[in-house]
Amino acid sequence: MSARETAGGMTPRLRLDQLGDRLASLAARLARPAVGLVSQPEPRSIGVYARGQQLVAGNVLLAGQLVELAPGQSLWAIEAPDADFAAEAQGFGWLDDLAALGTKAARRQAQDWTWDWIARHGSGVGPGWTPELTGRRIIRWIHHATLLLAARDRAQSEAFYRSLSRQSVYLSRRWKAAAPGLPRFEALAGLVYAGISLIGMGRLVAPATAALAAACAADIDAEGGIPSRNPEELLEVLTLLTWSASALTESAYPVPPALSAAIQRIAPALRTLRHADGNLARFHGGGAGVEGRLDQALANAGVRPGMPSPIAMGFARLTGRRTTVIVDASMPPGGKAVRTAHASTAAFELTSGRRPLIVSCGSGTEFGPGWRRAARATQSHSALSMEGASSSRLAVAGDELIECAVVTTCRITPGTEGMDLFLSHDGWLATHGLCASRSLTLSHDGRRLSGVDSLTALTAEARRRFEDLMTATAMTGAGFAIRFHLHPEVDAQLDMAETAVSMQLRSGEVWIFRFSGPAALGLEPSAYLEKGRLKPRPSTQIVLRGHARAFETRIGWTLAKATDTPLAIRDLDGVA
Repeated sequence: MSARETAGGMTPRLRLDQLGDRLASLAARLARPAVGLVSQPEPRSIGVYARGQQLVAGNVLLAGQLVELAPGQSLWAIEAPDADFAAEAQGFGWLDDLAALGTKAARRQAQDWTWDWIARHGSGVGPGWTPELTGRRIIRWIHHATLLLAARDRAQSEAFYRSLSRQSVYLSRRWKAAAPGLPRFEALAGLVYAGISLIGMGRLVAPATAALAAACAADIDAEGGIPSRNPEELLEVLTLLTWSASALTESAYPVPPALSAAIQRIAPALRTLRHADGNLARFHGGGAGVEGRLDQALANAGVRPGMPSPIAMGFARLTGRRTTVIVDASMPPGGKAVRTAHASTAAFELTSGRRPLIVSCGSGTEFGPGWRRAARATQSHSALSMEGASSSRLAVAGDELIECAVVTTCRITPGTEGMDLFLSHDGWLATHGLCASRSLTLSHDGRRLSGVDSLTALTAEARRRFEDLMTATAMTGAGFAIRFHLHPEVDAQLDMAETAVSMQLRSGEVWIFRFSGPAALGLEPSAYLEKGRLKPRPSTQIVLRGHARAFETRIGWTLAKATDTPLAIRDLDGVA
């Protein structure tokens, strides 16, 4: 049967999953409740102090939606504005923020909302009874048990442990229903935590760790990557694995070799995907990562840092002193990830010191279906795109990315000026008869990035296809645009009679963009889609527009620091 939604907005598989969740949650009511904690792992999850303040003030911002609560109103007394908001609420990640705030008001709110959840949903009802959300919630409850149980009476403590026990038994029955990848890691990590921490649940530890080890072997490849190619998701996986390994070690349980080996593989991959400012490259639905989480995960991994690999999870990394360039050097992910993948092949990001310069627009998931779809297009990345056509196409109906561009060449070589990257793909071969290539060279001192973007009809068949296009367009040719999306904090203006662009970063650095070839230069509006904000941030993009009218069209360009910019300029604002 087709995976497309049926009448009523729900697939048969989804209905079956919901029925399984419901039956498992009802059966879990018969679980013998735990009476306390054998041990409580350290609260390793990191919250944000400012978000804790917002929550106490009644401003709940989850999944890009802001809900204002009346004084004393419970989070569960409102109707969630959408399913993503409900999922974030049910996962209890907001507990981290209240714990980070740490005031009496924050503790009282954390307790009130937790016991109200127990009263409303603890019997097994509500959208939070899925394997991944239950695993996420169990981890937070155990991490913050001291905060939650402070000054609670016996009846309230018993209700807390009874609910934790039910969730643990439910999870032991339903973890297999979690989708492979991050959802399954969340479910299994929660099950490990429950087995280690709750009195009477020790029987869960062995099967949970065995399943977690099997998931590591199945879902994390030899280079430490995951099928979704989402860097932020890879960080979340490493975080869960290091938490689980530390909890097992602290409780004198053996850590499965497959779990340790997965951590050893992921940590170097994440270092490759990390910019000079400490944030992750933003591709395929991933953001920069929760502040502090990448540092924490890498420290907990215990993998000695070395020279980052030039390629990880299909991304290429060029470095020169304080400058990093990260390029999507592979085809978009397949499998279930086609619903979240971006048409970003050959796109790059550039960060100088603590300041991003060239970026991707980011994930539009939190800003509604229109932004979610637009953000996945090639035009929302710093790459070449053909007029009206992404390098990989989105299905007219549905979320699948189809006709995916295939990278035909990718090589990184040391050159006399710096590291050279050359990659090509066939994203417009079928439609235009053209293969696209991008050559990048980052100088050793990181002060200059040179690039060449080319469109080439390589074979006789490709040339016939391009000639047909020229005939159909009355020799106008194939329109293209090369985009360089700028971070919102970059101040850009056209310079030198509109033949160059000067860009000033808040650190005081000045970069200059120049180009050569048959194209017109302009500055156009763009948007920076940043998680945790209500609206997209207005920004600017450098755009080179032209038409391919020959079998080969080449556009050269450079991004270079101004000659009067010091090599190690002081960052005026400190942390980016």
